[in-house]
Amino acid sequence: MRAQSLFFAALMTGSPAMAAVDLNALWDFNKPALSEERFRAALASASGDDALILQTQIARSFGLRRDFVRARQLLSEVQTRLAQAGAEAQVRYWLELGRTWASATHKPEELTAEAKTAARDAYDRALAIAKSAGLDGLAIDTVHMYAFIDTAPEDGIKWADEGLKIANASAQPAARRWEATLRNNRGVALNQLKRHDEALVEFKRALPLYEARGRADDIRIAHWMIANTLRLMGRLGEARDIQLRLEREWDADQNPDPYVFEELEAIYKALGDAPRAAHYAARLKATKTAP
Repeated sequence: MRAQSLFFAALMTGSPAMAAVDLNALWDFNKPALSEERFRAALASASGDDALILQTQIARSFGLRRDFVRARQLLSEVQTRLAQAGAEAQVRYWLELGRTWASATHKPEELTAEAKTAARDAYDRALAIAKSAGLDGLAIDTVHMYAFIDTAPEDGIKWADEGLKIANASAQPAARRWEATLRNNRGVALNQLKRHDEALVEFKRALPLYEARGRADDIRIAHWMIANTLRLMGRLGEARDIQLRLEREWDADQNPDPYVFEELEAIYKALGDAPRAAHYAARLKATKTAP
């Protein structure tokens, strides 16, 4: 279920780069190995804090591939030079170290009490430095990671609200652009609590923020979140129409979305249309078996 897999990771953007090197231009979160190659190429001509920051992002690419041991090994190399580093490099070190212990890519059984303690300690350090240095975007990035430690829906709302508080009080683009993700996270938590009316409000507030960025995939996922909530509310016709449009758009890009098929199967089952439900069950199965 996309709503679960995207919780506190939806439409992952990270925080906009503040280093001399443009981290956002190098990141493709769907292709961490490619991102690693880009970071290593940039590292060849980088120095000082920029080099340290690039190394933290290489470590993050391994975390996204679930190689947390390798990520920590790379971060240990950064740690030896951290005392002389600037605030951003320090924040990124502690933030990425925390992500090796608790993040969206960790399986539930990996989030042991010891792992959560290690993650919280790292995030506490990252947040303190970010707030002291006025790095609002990185402060929000850190705040939203606490939801992988405190996993109850009520905590998800709490941490989304904490991030929104920082974003709304900040004039920094790096902080302001987090509002869409935080609204999405808040909506997912509200849906988990079956407060679907409130969740729909959050997803509708997030949609124009994603539209302003112009990334087609993110905009489609934002529409998916709205349609998913409409289904949960029993507004099946509205949900179906959105998902059918998304099906056409993803198919036109030759990138069919299994989450759309999953929703359409559920919608048609609820409508009592067994043949259409079976059609989308077959499409869903085909995406899982495709090479």
